[in-house]
Amino acid sequence: MATIDRKKQIVDAATNSFSLFGYKATTIDQIAKIANVGKGTIYTFYKNKEELFHEIISSLIREMKDVVETILEEDLPFYEKADRALFKLLEFRTDHQLMIKLIQEEKELGTPAVKEVIQNIENMIIDYLKNIIQKSIEKGEIKPCNPELTAFVMLKLYIALIFDWDQLRKPLEKDEISDLFKLYLLNGLSNR
Repeated sequence: MATIDRKKQIVDAATNSFSLFGYKATTIDQIAKIANVGKGTIYTFYKNKEELFHEIISSLIREMKDVVETILEEDLPFYEKADRALFKLLEFRTDHQLMIKLIQEEKELGTPAVKEVIQNIENMIIDYLKNIIQKSIEKGEIKPCNPELTAFVMLKLYIALIFDWDQLRKPLEKDEISDLFKLYLLNGLSNR
């Protein structure tokens, strides 16, 4: 039991350090200090910073997948499923301090490990959207299209409306984003 608590203590400290300082600036020494353990204790569980970072990100991705799976199980029309799934997934980007710091680090420093994590998360989102799109095509809710390309365009449109627009102008409300998303993309896919 104490071993599990110690490991969680290390993961929590590392998450805190990555959230505050970013991946590149975080060291095992910092993590040990925040966790109030010796460096050797960290090395009992993880061979290096990269392995610890990977575990934290894997946990974050599992959490994101759990949120989306709940939405996919709901009996909703295509538009509502896609809209809810995208908003829930993109909330992780704004609500989780770790994600905010990683996005900032990727833009400012281009750290390869962080770029890879951001790309993996975007790929996960695209895979989930692709699944929603494919099922909607099979049900006849939307026109046949390339599900992966459509998922990519949907994600990039949402990112542009949520993040990029905010940097240029007054942030859009959730309903405004949903309406624009429907206007620009979903009306073109609808069979109605």
